Amino acid sequence: MAKEQRATSNPRGTYMLVADMIRREITSSESMTELPPVSELMARHGVSRTLLTRALKLLSSEGLVTSEQGGRWRVVRDGEDSRPLRERLLDVFETDKLGVGDAFPSEAELCQRFGRSRTAVRSALDKLEGAGLLRRSPGKPRVVVALPEKTTEVRG
Repeated sequence: MAKEQRATSNPRGTYMLVADMIRREITSSESMTELPPVSELMARHGVSRTLLTRALKLLSSEGLVTSEQGGRWRVVRDGEDSRPLRERLLDVFETDKLGVGDAFPSEAELCQRFGRSRTAVRSALDKLEGAGLLRRSPGKPRVVVALPEKTTEVRG
């Protein structure tokens, strides 16, 4: 990006200017699914990591991007569920009509179903295991050991 497009001091707040520039970039590219790495965005906009993070959190609060494991930021398109993957996995219990003792869908199935990486799916599944909802045995599918309560949040 040319220097004249870099963020400059402004009463509006530099982070808001950076957020505006990133927002325009996202809306002008229908094919953009992920933002460039944070280090590239910092260099492109001539700002610190702290300032860039503030801009990205603003865009996240607007539902335009969501953070991913590994420091990546994914673009959220209209109609897409922007909830964290672990929350979306909680819906699987109900949509698949799973009960205690049933096999939970495999990592490969979940990757395809949610369009996410195996690393992201494993991380979310680990949280469900940590919450006592699933159990994993070597060489076997994960098994439902408890059902989530409607109001239960899986944190992590």
